[in-house]
Amino acid sequence: MKAKFEVRDICVKYGERRILDHVGLEIFEGEFCGLLGLNGSGKTTLLHAICGFIPMQGGCFVNGTDCGKLTERKRAREVALIPQTCSLEGGRTALEVVLMGYNAWLHILESPSREHREKALDIMDKLGCRGLADKDFGQLSLGQRQMVILARCMVQDTPVMLMDEPDSALDFLNKHIVLQKIRNVIQNEGKMGLITMHDPNFAMKYCDRLFLLKDGAILTQIDMRKDPECKIKRDLSTVYGRIELLKNGKEYLMVRGEDA
Repeated sequence: MKAKFEVRDICVKYGERRILDHVGLEIFEGEFCGLLGLNGSGKTTLLHAICGFIPMQGGCFVNGTDCGKLTERKRAREVALIPQTCSLEGGRTALEVVLMGYNAWLHILESPSREHREKALDIMDKLGCRGLADKDFGQLSLGQRQMVILARCMVQDTPVMLMDEPDSALDFLNKHIVLQKIRNVIQNEGKMGLITMHDPNFAMKYCDRLFLLKDGAILTQIDMRKDPECKIKRDLSTVYGRIELLKNGKEYLMVRGEDA
């Protein structure tokens, strides 16, 4: 049986305002799924709720384990988050940042071992960023930082990887590089990945399925592996309004439709 990550009936309120309204979804082993929606639709709020950063109703389950009943430390062994922007400053090397991924597994006051360091370097090598190991994290480009944070996420070795627009500050080329690396990690390592994105074109290219979020609720989902063009266009239009789809081989490009 494939591993499964399940979000059940999540609701989040800020005061009297409901931000998430009974959100539910499932992601299976090896799947890279996208969460699309306009600004304010609740994408980041959903990730923060899953990670336990904000109060919520509902539940999150990794292979049947209720994350809401886990300590913060044990939850960090099930779910890892790659934030949109990293709050870490300089003064530490890229390798030291990657080694922080072991924090959920080490005892209090325990430091990473030589074996931990070697594994971290191997992971950085796989991602093509081992040459950054001794460089100051604060001096790295945004694309380099995201590769280091991805390496930290891999070191954390969780079955679920959540990503909050990790490509938002990257240029066109680095977006493709980072998203391809993330996709490879999820497929090759059998992870379950959920990424929030602004650009549906990148989502359609790299994600297996897309969840469309509007006003705090998931309206529908698109399976890029098998759904026909008419359904993809219809579903995307529920969020983005009048659109057109252009097809290039097996890939789609969404453009804004002409006003009537």
